[in-house]
Amino acid sequence: MNRPSTISMQDVAKEAGVSPQTVSRVANGSAAVKAETRERVEAAMHKLGYRPNYAARALKHGRFKDIGVVMFNMSAYGNVRILNAISAAANEHGYAITMLTIGQGRERTLRAAVERMKQLPVDGVIVVMEEQTADFLSFEPPAELPVVIISERPTDHCPTVDADQYGCSEDAVRYLLGCGHRTVYHIAGPATSVAAENRADGWRQALERRGLPVPPVYIGDWEADSGYQAGLALAHEPDCTAVYAANDQMAYGAMLGLRAAGKRVPEDVSVIGVDDSLVGTVPRLELTTMRLDFDGIGREAFAMVTRQCEGETVPTGVKHVIPATLVERASVRDLNA
Repeated sequence: MNRPSTISMQDVAKEAGVSPQTVSRVANGSAAVKAETRERVEAAMHKLGYRPNYAARALKHGRFKDIGVVMFNMSAYGNVRILNAISAAANEHGYAITMLTIGQGRERTLRAAVERMKQLPVDGVIVVMEEQTADFLSFEPPAELPVVIISERPTDHCPTVDADQYGCSEDAVRYLLGCGHRTVYHIAGPATSVAAENRADGWRQALERRGLPVPPVYIGDWEADSGYQAGLALAHEPDCTAVYAANDQMAYGAMLGLRAAGKRVPEDVSVIGVDDSLVGTVPRLELTTMRLDFDGIGREAFAMVTRQCEGETVPTGVKHVIPATLVERASVRDLNA
């Protein structure tokens, strides 16, 4: 069987009724093309099966117009939202994204992940830190490949950005104490999670700074069932009037567990979660939560890496965090009222 001949830029130009220069502009993501012309050219590309030569583009422009995204966990709600935001920002600026997931069987270090990305046609890399790697503080990105890390903890070698996980917990504890509760119990995420560790630290230190008792931590796995089991246990803690869970799924599970054990929410026990992930999933949602701006994190990470791609210096060693927002519903009781 004869292989089909290669479709050229001239073929696309003829099909779309434009010049080859216009096809080149569309292929290179230039903004200097009318929307209707771009659509016509893209339709012609699709019809003829034309594929831009990205290697040639990189030689000509110095960039592939592609950002690599490294993830340790694709299933976590926040990570999915961050990825969607990066993808949307990339699309708006004429970039594509290349995904790389770090599985359990691979060397789980920043160096190993970025070395793999170096073999792909990407201009820069965003690493979504789900777990703390052994080389986080020592890792230095290659001179030719900008790297941005989504992490609340800053490093001297790479720009970082994340939700204010620590401050989120401080705000949640302050809110519950302001409602008259004498201490706050915590349902933490898994020990391997950087976000869970930071939220637990924020909760613990918020209580310690005020000289209040720090109850034992209940460890969950981000899933509602683990929150349910914690709720059943917390129902038997005589001084438990307030619970702060590290995400909304565990918080919602805790509410059900507390109620199954005979406690009323919020009359007996107040509950607050993190991330505001249940909107549109749970009808008549009553859970008070700390909403994290995952979209803002993804877009800021994309902006930071593309600014470096264009030769701009982005500060390192700076704690760049995006604050959470309290969303009050009906799962917290104000004991002062």
